[in-house]
Amino acid sequence: MNYNINNKLKEISMEEYIWIIYIGIIILSYISNYYEKDFFLNKSIDSKNKYRKIMILIFSVLLIVYLYFFKDAYDSLKKDINILTYLSFIASSMILVSGIIFLIIAISDNNLDVELAFN
Repeated sequence: MNYNINNKLKEISMEEYIWIIYIGIIILSYISNYYEKDFFLNKSIDSKNKYRKIMILIFSVLLIVYLYFFKDAYDSLKKDINILTYLSFIASSMILVSGIIFLIIAISDNNLDVELAFN
């Protein structure tokens, strides 16, 4: 029983770090919006490049977070196969795929034609 409590406390501790990462992502998103707006208003190529670099950074970090949750869901599925852990695994898989797609868009969209938002 003590082993399960220690594992759960480690998971919660990791999730606290992830919340800090999300706060950083929110700050970076706010900064990237400034550069995106500046690009559209003033056609500043420098702002466009800064926006794209920040978005690539954001989605790269988010992809790492999504990988963590995917692995956690996979590990849970290996331990206990029930409908809720299975659904959690499917949801984590979909979020991981969306993160990959958003990162590809952030890297490929040179003209800032696609609006990106992290989930």
